[in-house]
Amino acid sequence: MNLISLDIRMLRSLISVVETGSITETARRLGRTQPAITLQLQRLEELTGKQLFEHAGRRLMLTEDGTTVLTYAKSILRLHDELISQLASQEIEGQVVLGTPDLYAAFMLPSILSVFRKSFPRIQVELNCALSTPLVGLVKRGDVDIALVTRMNDFTGGQVVRREQLVWMTGEQSAAHQERPIPLALLPPGNIYRDYAIDTLERANLRWRIACVSESVGGLQAAAFAGMAVTVLGRSALVPAMREVGPNEGLPPLPKVELLLYKSSGATSKAATALHDYLAHYLRLDEELSGRGAPIDLG
Repeated sequence: MNLISLDIRMLRSLISVVETGSITETARRLGRTQPAITLQLQRLEELTGKQLFEHAGRRLMLTEDGTTVLTYAKSILRLHDELISQLASQEIEGQVVLGTPDLYAAFMLPSILSVFRKSFPRIQVELNCALSTPLVGLVKRGDVDIALVTRMNDFTGGQVVRREQLVWMTGEQSAAHQERPIPLALLPPGNIYRDYAIDTLERANLRWRIACVSESVGGLQAAAFAGMAVTVLGRSALVPAMREVGPNEGLPPLPKVELLLYKSSGATSKAATALHDYLAHYLRLDEELSGRGAPIDLG
């Protein structure tokens, strides 16, 4: 068997190109030139002996072999980065306050924070769950070191680390979506999940009413579980006993929202930097690549 050795930088470039959909953005993110990224992808194809991309005009599409390599690349890169952080993390200690809505605390962060604790055993993370708008104020005042929030229309700054698809959800046996007006379980006014839900129904000329308002995802889920209402959450929050309601059942499609990662200007400790960088990396890496076959811009 003719063994080959894959450069970790090639795998990182592959993941970033698929994630961003752009060779130009990957070059900017990784601090390389665009030709250098293109050469890395070409070299990866040569080493694997497989065609990883196919051209569709000025865009690239992952082939079946490309999807396979991507899946393994993500696992390899995760283990590689965990090893590097483990070797470098033993002397880093301190306390970091992380703020995030309970939706992300419950469904998105547990696996990442679990690995982080193993990699940085001497860093204590204090979790502060609140809605996105007040959290941005807290992190800018320095009361929270790092915040992972949903981008609202008036937010400035922050780093986009993930895009989450919004979906309609209701109880597994619920027919609430068939009622008119449609009963809704929503976050309080001023939240973009709520704004998108109402605006989407208004554009589709569908009548609606508020059946539940809750700052907690648990309250929204309770209303949905009971068959009282339809709610809008990120697809990552879809749990057993709830189901997604799509266009084939009469509800219009919803957009994606952007997740922003903020770091307080006063959070200068190595512990805060370690958590911020870890979240930024793994939230991007773990983002569901629903468009694994989606086109990639060559520009």
